[in-house]
Amino acid sequence: MADQHVQTLPPSPEKATLEGKNKYLGFWLFLGGETVLFASLFGTYLGLRGSTVDGPGPSELFHLPLVFIMTMILLTSSLTSVFAIISMKKGNYKGLLAWMTATVLLGATFLGLEIYEFVEYVEHGLGFTTSAFGSSFYTLVGTHGAHVAFGIAWITTLIIRYRKSGLTLTNAPKFYVAVLYWHFIDVVWVFIFSVVYLMGIGG
Repeated sequence: MADQHVQTLPPSPEKATLEGKNKYLGFWLFLGGETVLFASLFGTYLGLRGSTVDGPGPSELFHLPLVFIMTMILLTSSLTSVFAIISMKKGNYKGLLAWMTATVLLGATFLGLEIYEFVEYVEHGLGFTTSAFGSSFYTLVGTHGAHVAFGIAWITTLIIRYRKSGLTLTNAPKFYVAVLYWHFIDVVWVFIFSVVYLMGIGG
């Protein structure tokens, strides 16, 4: 059956159908696995962050102003994704696409700054195999960066695929789940900012 454009939206279009409810439930189960993954990476980093051997350590490398800017950009992208869902619930499809596009652009800016940060660290002598600290740092932060890249690709694909279809009870859950994913990687970054950068600079 062809998708029907939503004329009068139900209160929660993302969960108005059985398919939408299943996507919502399944995604929370997926996030449970992702939480275990990042918890393991955080634990590994905390255990190895003092193992710098002869390489540079956190206090020598981390630049809090840059990381703070990155954090503000990613948190702002989380806010724009909230505005996207608000637009969706109001039936404002153009608003949904506009806010999701803003989310993608902010996410891409964050990712570009993270790549720049990694290049700077390599130039200052911290490679992936320089020390256990370097390996655990790049694995944790790089895995988060890969999740950001995946989120950008996911949301971009939704925008392109549904740019002319209007809001339907089929694509509403897809946008909603993508925003949940985006919030998750934002929350993970808050922990990275606190555990990796603030603790690193503070010694």
